[in-house]
Amino acid sequence: MRVVFAGTPEFAVPALTALVDSRHDVVAVLTQPDRPAGRGRRLRSGAIKQLAVELGLSIHQPQSLRSEEIQNTLRSLAADVMVVAAYGLILPPEILEIPRYGCINVHASLLPRWRGAAPIQRAILAGDQYTGITIMQMAAGLDTGDVLLRRECPITSDDTASDLHDRLARLGAEALMDTLVRVEQGDVTAEPQDESKASYAEKLHKGEAELDWALSAHRLACQVRAFNPWPVAQTHFAGKVLRVWRATEVSDVQTDATPGCVIAVSPNGVDVATGKGVLRLLSLQFPGGNRLAVSDFINAYSIEGARLPS
Repeated sequence: MRVVFAGTPEFAVPALTALVDSRHDVVAVLTQPDRPAGRGRRLRSGAIKQLAVELGLSIHQPQSLRSEEIQNTLRSLAADVMVVAAYGLILPPEILEIPRYGCINVHASLLPRWRGAAPIQRAILAGDQYTGITIMQMAAGLDTGDVLLRRECPITSDDTASDLHDRLARLGAEALMDTLVRVEQGDVTAEPQDESKASYAEKLHKGEAELDWALSAHRLACQVRAFNPWPVAQTHFAGKVLRVWRATEVSDVQTDATPGCVIAVSPNGVDVATGKGVLRLLSLQFPGGNRLAVSDFINAYSIEGARLPS
């Protein structure tokens, strides 16, 4: 089939790679415009543009898909299908109708759970034991289209958002290729989503990163995992922000200490009392410093007996 691919970040790379390696013909790549990044605010390309350049694919970077120019360009490509994976721009109805088989989306959740911008992080934050990939026929609403295929993926107790992102990206590529075979053969059944089970994965913001020690150790451990690699969970120590990259709930330690109190320090971790249970900090970082394993952190800083603010 003739395929237009729309994606921007690293999550979409395995899907585009799988398409290029298949017998399908990727006739164009849509990706978001280059954005200023870093301290120098220099324009930086997304991962999909970098890959498309490397592969010699035709690249389009419209600010919006509502212009007649880009819509006419897409019509001229005579694509059988448009594949969308973490593109980041809304597809208007005019675009959805252009490809022969419409537009299909690789979404990182088991829809209708976690529609929206941050499904991987929200699944971890909520303590979900499973998530997955949904291949969806795109419609006008936000992730409301019919489901073409689902693939389930367990969430382990130590999975960070980064870990889960990488597994789901690979699973998404596999599910996409299975779906395209079924679409081409006319052997796909579109299943409407159950609106009563819908939930929304709002975009992350930095204000969520602060750890509230009055919460349970389980809830805080989920927060640390969900916000790795961004925005990174944080607390305060010695008058500075202290970023918490990794932590785990400790089930065999009980305490009645005030939440936020450091109750034990060892090379295995810094144990902090919470509203329910104990959270063990495993990897820490001060602003401008290196990310340190806790065994190195306690050699450099005296944290035993400290009270971390909520």
